[in-house]
Amino acid sequence: MELIRAMLEQQPLMALFLTIAVGYIVGELSIKGFSLGVGAVLFVALALGWFAPKAAPAPIVGTLGLSLFLYAVGIQYGRQFFLGLTSAAGLKANLMALAGVLLSGAVSLLFVRTAGIDPGHALGLFAGSGTSTAALQPAVARLGDDPTVGYSVSYPFGVAGPILLLYLAFVILKPRIEAHAGSGMEFLEITLLNSQFVGRRLSDLAVTLPAQVRIVALRRNHHNQPAPPDTVIAEKDVLLAVSPTRAALDQASGILGDAAPGRITGDRRDLDYLRVFASRPGLVGRMLGDLDLPGAGNSTVVHVRRGDADLEARPDLVLEFGDRVGLLAHRDNFVELRKFFGDSIKGTAEFSYISIGLGMALGFLVGAIAISLPGIGRIVLGLAGVLIVALILGSLRRTAGLNWTVPISANLVLRNLGLTLFLAQVGMASGPRFAATVTETGFLMLGMGVVVLAALVLPVLVLGLFVFRMPFDDVVGIVAGATGNPAILAYANRLAPTDRPDVGYAMIFPAMTIVKVLFVNIVLTLL
Repeated sequence: MELIRAMLEQQPLMALFLTIAVGYIVGELSIKGFSLGVGAVLFVALALGWFAPKAAPAPIVGTLGLSLFLYAVGIQYGRQFFLGLTSAAGLKANLMALAGVLLSGAVSLLFVRTAGIDPGHALGLFAGSGTSTAALQPAVARLGDDPTVGYSVSYPFGVAGPILLLYLAFVILKPRIEAHAGSGMEFLEITLLNSQFVGRRLSDLAVTLPAQVRIVALRRNHHNQPAPPDTVIAEKDVLLAVSPTRAALDQASGILGDAAPGRITGDRRDLDYLRVFASRPGLVGRMLGDLDLPGAGNSTVVHVRRGDADLEARPDLVLEFGDRVGLLAHRDNFVELRKFFGDSIKGTAEFSYISIGLGMALGFLVGAIAISLPGIGRIVLGLAGVLIVALILGSLRRTAGLNWTVPISANLVLRNLGLTLFLAQVGMASGPRFAATVTETGFLMLGMGVVVLAALVLPVLVLGLFVFRMPFDDVVGIVAGATGNPAILAYANRLAPTDRPDVGYAMIFPAMTIVKVLFVNIVLTLL
């Protein structure tokens, strides 16, 4: 055993990646449907850190990992974050999370009076249960090492506890979650028989159709042609309608005339279907309405597929690296169209290192700025600054010719790599302190950590699921954002495979990080 310990301590990077590998193996183990997933990396790291204390990599490894994770989440969900924050649902979600954070803080301080623990230990329990290093930093600066004791005990519960509670809620409630099938857009050919639309422009017709239905082509005099908005339609024209749902197309068919399957798609002499990757740098970041497609007006964009989702080809849709663009065009124009878009699968992993470098540098700068609040003192956001900047840039998408977006495939790689590096490093570094604290205090401090965590998570679950009757995938995202640890978000995504947990996390995490930091500073001022 001594030989193994010495080898691990002499090769910290080897120990780091061995921890990640073993952690993922343990995370795949399932007991009656419950598995830790990527969260298991933390617990394997705690064990290895206890066994070989000197094997822990430098703290900057964990900082880099968490920064990559936060930046990737912010860039992808920036627009949804600001839309949600200004909506009634977004404000409700933040109030739910705020109730949990403040209650957990009150419970941790209650232990100072009822259990006689040190205030530093209490603030450490609060920061650890909320897995907030940013909240721990001001406590350590004012009170020394005492807060780290409570933090090291409650932090593992801050990761495992929400995962267990989310699993129990899922098993008990058995919620129905509709995952995106990724089947693509639906098409329907419709013969125009409604006389009130004859002689009118397609732009006038669009007002009467369901919101998600678009007319992209028509057939007239035995020939197919694109259908721009200024096209004047005639009786018995065959219109090619596209929509994400079949129900909307059926509704459009009832308004316009009769379905005519195969009338357009059965004849590909004039128009055929082409799908290309958007990978040309000069194209990415531009709106579809600004593109001058090859083919002298005989080419039209039908839809854009981004990740597993099909997007409506609106004129204001901004192209990103790796988007798969579906077009109707003449076959003679296929070669030119492929050159125009780039059509390289490498685009799914392309992003600007200039933009990610500038974005993260600006995030670190914002996180380092000390903000003075009257009566409270100076607070520093820390790594929450990276997320805040990323959310802003993700909402802007493109500024001054610089594209801030990252393709979904590359985004997932950055996010998961950063997450595993962070969990492995922080677990290995905390292992010895965690074991020592448990040995010294027995199960008293562990029990208090569990209570503080329950005070944080249970109000969010009760308010979201039973009071406001919110969808399960929204609630798990709010829980992940309130608790803060990315491992909880990863588990939430396994339970609810939609984009709602990610959006909820991005919407809640920055505000709750600020609240946690403010709470600690206010308590320190009062003390």
